[in-house]
Amino acid sequence: MRLDKYLAHAGLGTRKEVKLAIRKGRVSVNGEVCRKDDRKIQEGADVVCLDKEEIYYEAVVYIMLNKPQDVVSATSDPTYETVLDCIDAFLPKDCFPVGRLDMDTEGLLLITNDGKLAHRLLSPKHHVEKTYLVDLAQLLQEGDQKKLENGSIVLDEEPVLPARVEILEDTQILLHIQEGRFHQVKRMLHAIGNEVVHLKRIAMGPLRLDEALASGEWRYLSEEEITALKNVA
Repeated sequence: MRLDKYLAHAGLGTRKEVKLAIRKGRVSVNGEVCRKDDRKIQEGADVVCLDKEEIYYEAVVYIMLNKPQDVVSATSDPTYETVLDCIDAFLPKDCFPVGRLDMDTEGLLLITNDGKLAHRLLSPKHHVEKTYLVDLAQLLQEGDQKKLENGSIVLDEEPVLPARVEILEDTQILLHIQEGRFHQVKRMLHAIGNEVVHLKRIAMGPLRLDEALASGEWRYLSEEEITALKNVA
């Protein structure tokens, strides 16, 4: 791959902008300044740096983020910090969060540029389960669990798919759902006369939030995790 194309695909600017950076001597290849934008780069072998910072480029990336509160699940926002701002590495320009977590919701968020996988993970017809740790304002009342699990709750004039409920403590549950409608978990609990106090996603299909990741931290998915996601989708 040409050096200018490599840098542009790594999200460092347009081809015109990266060509200018190369000609100004800001780019090095294997420790030597390179001013030729048509220099051939062997991905995974050559070390490319911009302003002495090594540039990693992967055609497709898969990142697990432990999303913090007060960060929006978007690629850009004029007011708030976005989930992409949490990733302190160069990303391909077409990366995006798979699904949305509300601003006050934290936990597992997949960031990738694999559009096909994202579509399958989010499509209700593929029944990829999302698991949330939910702190409730009050105890579940008699019959509430059944309502959550039998698909009797209606949102936007459409019944939700049956969920699964695991009661952990008096006011804490695990809720497993197969959809990702707008504010779905909060609206489901509101529909049975309860409210969500705190919400954290801990799993999407076979992918579980890495407990070693503090809020706002991230890591690349392992090959095993990527394969498991593709298999379930």
